[in-house]
Amino acid sequence: MDCIFCKIVAGEIPSNKVYEDEKILVFKDINPCAPVHNVIIPKEHILSCADDITEDNVDIIAYIFTKIPHIAKLSGLEDGYRIVNNCGENGAQTVKHIHFHLIGGEKLSEKLN
Repeated sequence: MDCIFCKIVAGEIPSNKVYEDEKILVFKDINPCAPVHNVIIPKEHILSCADDITEDNVDIIAYIFTKIPHIAKLSGLEDGYRIVNNCGENGAQTVKHIHFHLIGGEKLSEKLN
């Protein structure tokens, strides 16, 4: 598979890890848009939110959202944060592996860019 995130999970490409367990990996975005910009990925390859979340894999998405408060706290985001998912080409999804951006560390604009 030629998925950059799967290669990061496999240790073939280095990342600046923030958190890891048996199901997910969190690392710092290489092109941050805020002081804190982490990428949260399931270790299992799931293409996107569009049509690829099924009854067989929905548990990992729920698991990610139960871990986000812990990851936010580890990242110093007690005052708030934004969670973003880009879905599909027109939604600016550049890596075809479902992922969530955890963004914060400053007062974020109410307008989404």
